[in-house]
Amino acid sequence: MTASLEFRKQLNESPVPAARRAEILADPGFGKYFSDHMVTVTWTPEQGWHDATLKPYGPLTIDPATAVLHYAQEIFEGLKAYRREDGSIWTFRPEANAARFQRSAHRMALPELPAEDFLTALDTLVSVDRDWVPAGGETSLYVRPFMFASEVFLGVRAAREVTFSVIASPAGAYFSKGVKPVSIWLSQEYTRAAVGGTGAAKCGGNYAGSLLAQQEASEHGCDQVVFLDAVEHRWVEELGGMNLYFVYDDGQIVTPELGTILEGITRHAVQVIASDMGHKVEERRISIDEWRDSAHSGRITEVFACGTAAVLTPVGSLRSPEGEVVMGDGGAGPVTMAIREKLLDIQYGRAEDGYGWMHKVC
Repeated sequence: MTASLEFRKQLNESPVPAARRAEILADPGFGKYFSDHMVTVTWTPEQGWHDATLKPYGPLTIDPATAVLHYAQEIFEGLKAYRREDGSIWTFRPEANAARFQRSAHRMALPELPAEDFLTALDTLVSVDRDWVPAGGETSLYVRPFMFASEVFLGVRAAREVTFSVIASPAGAYFSKGVKPVSIWLSQEYTRAAVGGTGAAKCGGNYAGSLLAQQEASEHGCDQVVFLDAVEHRWVEELGGMNLYFVYDDGQIVTPELGTILEGITRHAVQVIASDMGHKVEERRISIDEWRDSAHSGRITEVFACGTAAVLTPVGSLRSPEGEVVMGDGGAGPVTMAIREKLLDIQYGRAEDGYGWMHKVC
């Protein structure tokens, strides 16, 4: 694919000093520090996508009447850049992020950025800020493309000026002290999405709507929250920011079907890897009663969540006002860990990428 946009480069004349950058990369955390540059592109009906620029990272100037502040017309993506042992830098399935970004844009009445321009924007930023990609362990550079209604206008309609931007932040290992199972709180009062809603779009409102339920989970000593469907309050959907998988004692793996949940990039990769490992993988509805009963009986032996940040996270227990159900022995199961290792090996170049998932940046 050939990008239609040409990115003008305005390099940062005052980048973070190398010594300070090294300190940050030694312990970056997640989402706390940002690389020296950012990308911005503007869209209007008259000019289409234009003014594609790589420039120093810094604040955006926003008028109080900017549409996104009032009507939440915005979307985003998240992916990682990985440094391999030979120093090369790669991203994981960025074309899948580009396609999902277009689907999210369509749902939120935003203009669709061509996939080739999305990929060029990512590559431009990561290649210029390649020194910000950490090395060793499960570290990475987290890349955040986003789009928002930047028109200054208070009318309720699709914006006629839109800004696309990309920023990047070094990320440490999600499990810095080894993989640890998480506890899940069952939300029975709140839902995340409904049929015909925005659940399948990666928009900020979905995440804002999950925060109160997440606070409730924390108050009950849990790490994450899981949501049920909005109609029957019976069918398991997803966590606040991750998809779910259930491993059965016959080796079958089940994940909730799409429709009201986010079509995760990692979710799909797990399906492919698990199938190649000999597991029957099925997308179907799974009720909260089936989850509880099958975990109690030992029919469900493992549960894990997946997403860009954590890759695969074992679920140790499910809690609700009705009590607690432990998954298997409460630890990280062998199927979960085998899939996780296989995926990480592909991402970091320790195993052959037989799927064509990895994209070399520089």
